[in-house]
Amino acid sequence: MGFTVTKDSQTLVVPSGPTPSGCLPLSFFDRLPMVRMFGEMIHVFGHGVEPARVIREAVAKVLVPYYPVAGRLTEDTDDGLLQVACTGEGVWFVEASADCSLEDVNYLRSKPLMIPKEELLPSPPPGVDDKDLIFMIQVTQFKCGGFTVAHKNTHVVFDGIGTGQFITALSELARGLEQPTVKPVWCREAIPTPNIPPISMSDFPAIPSFVFEHRILDIPLHDIKRARSQFMEETGLRCSVFDIVSAKTWQSRTRAIGLRPEAEVSVNFTANIRQELFKELPAEGGYYGNCIHNISIKATSGRVASEPLVEVTKLVKEGKEGLSSKFAKWLRGDPSEHKFGTIDYGTMCLTDLRRAGFLEADYGWGTPNHVVPLNDSQIGMCILINSPPPMTGIRVMASCVEKEHLDAFCHEMEKLN
Repeated sequence: MGFTVTKDSQTLVVPSGPTPSGCLPLSFFDRLPMVRMFGEMIHVFGHGVEPARVIREAVAKVLVPYYPVAGRLTEDTDDGLLQVACTGEGVWFVEASADCSLEDVNYLRSKPLMIPKEELLPSPPPGVDDKDLIFMIQVTQFKCGGFTVAHKNTHVVFDGIGTGQFITALSELARGLEQPTVKPVWCREAIPTPNIPPISMSDFPAIPSFVFEHRILDIPLHDIKRARSQFMEETGLRCSVFDIVSAKTWQSRTRAIGLRPEAEVSVNFTANIRQELFKELPAEGGYYGNCIHNISIKATSGRVASEPLVEVTKLVKEGKEGLSSKFAKWLRGDPSEHKFGTIDYGTMCLTDLRRAGFLEADYGWGTPNHVVPLNDSQIGMCILINSPPPMTGIRVMASCVEKEHLDAFCHEMEKLN
């Protein structure tokens, strides 16, 4: 049967106190054409008391320290560069109700979702263009007493860590804190610009059309620990949880899709480079703009599929450890660091959201039962989050293989040994 969500009200929530006006610059990273898009996420909570009212009041409060979020994207009249106009217009807040329980829709764990995402995600009223908006939020109440908090935010202003920082601040104020634990800072002008010509979307490779299947896979912590111990025994080196999980996912996908042994496959992820900019950014943290650098690790399909997991993990670990030198070359304008590689079925992307704070968002009634990052990418994508309690381990939210390869991929992912 179908379920219905009624959007009961749509209002602009403005800052609860006075905020500065004027225009703020964006960094080179913020102005890259590929970040002119919205990130979308749904948090699922088992229960709450008047969550829409509590969260709406918290939004008004958080927009005081995060006053740029209440503004609008605009272009500088002199140089045409994108900037934020601090207008204080506010963010769209949608209050909605569903005619079902969370259990009826499997707590939104199924894909496709049993309620279309458009019904759970916020949107401005008809006639309002969302391309200049920075943040929107919707709270949907379910009959069981549970609720969802869904938000859309532009990647122009936030990266993943920045979004998590903002959501954490919002949840802290909802719980009654006077100020966010982490004080936000703008300082986009401190981010260096590389010595390269302007980048446009035409510089990026064409993306083929694939239809990826979605699966949620949990890797137990004891399996990860065993794999890390084996890596230490065989190499004498330490490796991280990310190294193991990303290597295992890359190898499982490579084996499942079965490309020619000589075909190139790659795993790609963005690395947080705040530590590389320690001279430019405040030591106490709080920067919420884009501060990431892409890492691409390539090998032949035959090598990734046939090597022991330890060897694939070494590839990932070595790729990560070259970040500082790669980023320095990128800043200098080294052409080798500004090439955009071919995107095909051998390309896989990973996004690690474990430390972004999404699973820790607590509006007063506990942390979420489930988090739904929404990804409609045409590139094979896997999102990593911590498995929700009582499980321990890593949850891989995979949308990276087509239907004919799904069973083989899931089977390979189960063999972490």
